[in-house]
Amino acid sequence: MINHKIRKLNIKDIDELEKIELETYGKYGWSKDIFKSELNNPLSLYLAYEGLNEGSKILGYIGTWLIVDEGHITTLVVCSDFRRKHIADILLYNLIVQLKSNKIKWLTLEVKASNTPAINLYKKFGFKEFGIRKKYYQDNNEDALLLWTENIQTEGYTDKLKGIMSQFLLKENDADKSNYKL
Repeated sequence: MINHKIRKLNIKDIDELEKIELETYGKYGWSKDIFKSELNNPLSLYLAYEGLNEGSKILGYIGTWLIVDEGHITTLVVCSDFRRKHIADILLYNLIVQLKSNKIKWLTLEVKASNTPAINLYKKFGFKEFGIRKKYYQDNNEDALLLWTENIQTEGYTDKLKGIMSQFLLKENDADKSNYKL
């Protein structure tokens, strides 16, 4: 496992985020102005996965809008060289834990219909498909699947999260489980 810390994104991260967006999405990535607006929005929450062995470089990030009792996940990005290392799992888990503490009940998001790895990640965390946005993505006019969770405040969902992270920690032989408490 990569030695890391999870922290809130801030305005000082914008240049690094823009580079990651360009690498990931090309000309369709978010601009500095969009990041500035998102990070200054009091109704949003953005977290970074910072690789401590990588010079404290941001290796991934996740963001959400907070709308009454709903969290709408706006982005989840992992740098291409660090994919398939459970960074997305860790980011999503940490976001959900923070949202639970903020009394958020439901999570929603859009995902490209062809993005099977992302869809599988979200399904593992209890997201279910409830609709389609036709030709949603401007880079290729691909459809977006609309995904929604059950109420994340329930005991059943908390048990699901504990199960996900216990399997992950056993798989990774992670000695420090203190970062993954609900």
